[in-house]
Amino acid sequence: MCLTQNADTCDLLCLDLPKAERVRKGLPGMEELELWSAGAKALGDPTRLAVALALEAGESACVCDLAWIVGRDERLVSHHARLLKAAGLARSQRDGKMVMYELTERGSALLAAVAAQRSAA
Repeated sequence: MCLTQNADTCDLLCLDLPKAERVRKGLPGMEELELWSAGAKALGDPTRLAVALALEAGESACVCDLAWIVGRDERLVSHHARLLKAAGLARSQRDGKMVMYELTERGSALLAAVAAQRSAA
């Protein structure tokens, strides 16, 4: 048990070493944490979040459709779709003159975690 004057910090060393070591060993490596962080940052922008939600609902879409769906300029949506792709949350494939975007498995999982707040609100 920690005795504190400040509710946010301990006034004495109160390390539960077995628990702390077990938790520490279970944490992902820095490389994996950086990937998760990049994905979370990518979904931190309202336009990118809207694009990701549209991709989740529509499974795949071209930038023209995404721009109409989210009500933003096509060039802006294209930029945000590329950022989602760079973060590993979306992928694209050329289909004739169109480029179709879809969420990756990682993108869907991260979006589900973020969107869980929506149903809890």
